[in-house]
Amino acid sequence: MKRRTRKAAAVPDSGAFPTRPYDLVKEFTIALVVVALLTVGLAAVFSSPDVKPVTLASWSRADGADFRATAVSELGGTSSTAEYGAPYNHTPGAAQKLGPVGLQSAAGVRIPVDTANDFVLRPLRNAPEPPAVGAALAAWDGASAARHAAWTSAYSDALAKANGGTPGQGDYGPAPVLVSRLLQLARGGALDGQLQAEGKFYGTDYTRPLLFLSDGSYLESLARADHLGGDQWGMMNETGNYPGQAWLWLYTFWYQIDPFKSSGNADALIWGLMALLSLVLLLVPFIPGVRSIPRWTRVHRLIWRTYYREQAAQRGPREE
Repeated sequence: MKRRTRKAAAVPDSGAFPTRPYDLVKEFTIALVVVALLTVGLAAVFSSPDVKPVTLASWSRADGADFRATAVSELGGTSSTAEYGAPYNHTPGAAQKLGPVGLQSAAGVRIPVDTANDFVLRPLRNAPEPPAVGAALAAWDGASAARHAAWTSAYSDALAKANGGTPGQGDYGPAPVLVSRLLQLARGGALDGQLQAEGKFYGTDYTRPLLFLSDGSYLESLARADHLGGDQWGMMNETGNYPGQAWLWLYTFWYQIDPFKSSGNADALIWGLMALLSLVLLLVPFIPGVRSIPRWTRVHRLIWRTYYREQAAQRGPREE
């Protein structure tokens, strides 16, 4: 009898904590239905803030002069992608560094891109070409790298002086024929498919079309019009007058101030800074002084004020 009494006394009083019936499945179902209805309703009313995708075809039709100038830079190996370095090519001194460590080149060239061959020559060779284009390709293949650079440099300068018009006569070699034919392919939509396929069954890799687009000024002008530029807090903005990703403010904030905004090494520096800040956040419970801030500020008593008020009421007034 005594054993039973001791065992019963060891069981905590079930009335010590308030309880109430709770149907988890019912609550989940209601929440799921409400969220689904809100999602469908808001999507129907406000639609999507995203604008139509920019393609090589839409770019070449909207701004043929910029497409030509960019194609010449790809052919001559002077575009941003051609001189970017890892992971696309082995351009010396192009990698960003964090101190002595070259983060950009650490993984090596994982997505090899030869802009002249991948963006211009290969698409032309893979498409049915008029005799003039075939002759231009043969002339290009038979010339040296120095002649390639001279032709593309002269043609690029002529296009810049023409300001969207027809450039004057000059020693451009086969470059005008190749670039004009590439413009035709782009306007017909064939170039998008050529750069996406790259020998794969499914054309879902947009790396090369995006690199080609980013080398021109057309895509950047559209981005800046929607306040998506790097110096416009673009990482956290959305197209149109819509709220963006506000939780990214801490990362994009550093791109707006010196020395980061004027540094060619900004990506590596900001990555290192964010890694350091993240490490400090993880170590907060172990840093003396910092870990005591919540206890000193007593913020927890403000958050749990109802609980502390009930506890004070149960204890009653303190005896003097």
